[in-house]
Amino acid sequence: MVSQKMSLKKILILDTGKEWGGGTNSLIELLKRADRKRCSFSALFYENYGMGRGPDIGSEIERLGVEFIHMKKSPVKFYAKGLKEAGRALLFFSRELRKRYVFNIDRFSRVIPDSRRIAAVLKDGGFGLLYMNNQPSSNLEGILAAASVGVPCVQHSRIDVRLKPLEARLVNESVSRVICVSEGVRRGLVESGVRADKCVVVYNGIDPSVKPKRKAEEVRREIGLGARGVLIGTVGSLIERKRVELLIEATARLKKTGKEEVWCVIVGDGPEKGRLRKEAERLGVGDRVIFTGFSADALSYMNAMDIFVMASRAEGLPRVILEAMLMSKPVIAFDIVGANELVLNGVTGLILKDGGGAAIADAVEGLIGDRDKMRSFGSAGRQRVIGSFGIESYVKGVEKVFQEVV
Repeated sequence: MVSQKMSLKKILILDTGKEWGGGTNSLIELLKRADRKRCSFSALFYENYGMGRGPDIGSEIERLGVEFIHMKKSPVKFYAKGLKEAGRALLFFSRELRKRYVFNIDRFSRVIPDSRRIAAVLKDGGFGLLYMNNQPSSNLEGILAAASVGVPCVQHSRIDVRLKPLEARLVNESVSRVICVSEGVRRGLVESGVRADKCVVVYNGIDPSVKPKRKAEEVRREIGLGARGVLIGTVGSLIERKRVELLIEATARLKKTGKEEVWCVIVGDGPEKGRLRKEAERLGVGDRVIFTGFSADALSYMNAMDIFVMASRAEGLPRVILEAMLMSKPVIAFDIVGANELVLNGVTGLILKDGGGAAIADAVEGLIGDRDKMRSFGSAGRQRVIGSFGIESYVKGVEKVFQEVV
């Protein structure tokens, strides 16, 4: 009989992200519930990013009894910067050629050196599996590292991407399984050239027992609303991909045409924050759009909203939509990967084909005019999350992949 100690598998987690997001929360939920009698974990992060003003990821990881390894990404070499600028200038006529050129400069100047450092951690630590928590394009160094020391690796792909031919080839050659957070993510990878038999869908999950820390009335008073008006909002990193400006545009349109006063709360932080504030002022809704910054209690803000809106142009399977639906909120989102698998159009919310801010404003106005529909959408959404997207199914799905691979 093989002893329990000998059968324990050491898994190294690699996370190359720069900020706290849905993938971070999903990883933490996995570590809370994973069977430590079968697997032990260590986590290697490039950035020890924080949860707003709260704890950093290193502290949270260690609090769960997991070793935290902080290995900074190799700095960009001076010569690499020069080569990139020169290439961009020479290849001005082709965006695709510029992207390929910059990709190859990064590969030789940073990705390969970092892969050697990760390989040393895998070898010296006696790890039996590398688990990567982003997506193939941002985890190439992990794929190369695992291959170089003969350690199997699993990629958890959390966003809809299209891979370059070299990236798809590396996945096919060296990645044992790709966990896709939605059917749309799986489809995109297969269309990029990844073998379908390597891809398995494990939907993100959420703990149905989680509750907001503050009452809706308290949150609304805090942001200066009280019981008046309608509150729409969103939660997420303030980056270009999230297209939060469409929500601000919708708020401006509703201010001009709406029969009821509509406020908008934007929960999150990021490089777009300054531009978005200026856009709200420019459109005359600086007093109607509230920026909270990052919040470790985003669920309380969602619970205070009347309608949750996601304007992103690309996602994987947005955890924030699961959270909004759990709070019984109707969801408005565009027809993108992940969102269109979570939101049942006309049942739990509305899926918009196009139309930008104007389409959001029309959808909000329609829901405001039919409060019974809003309540129906919210109730159906909560039941859908509880019935189909529980956290235990997520954890079991990931653990099953680990067991198959090791």
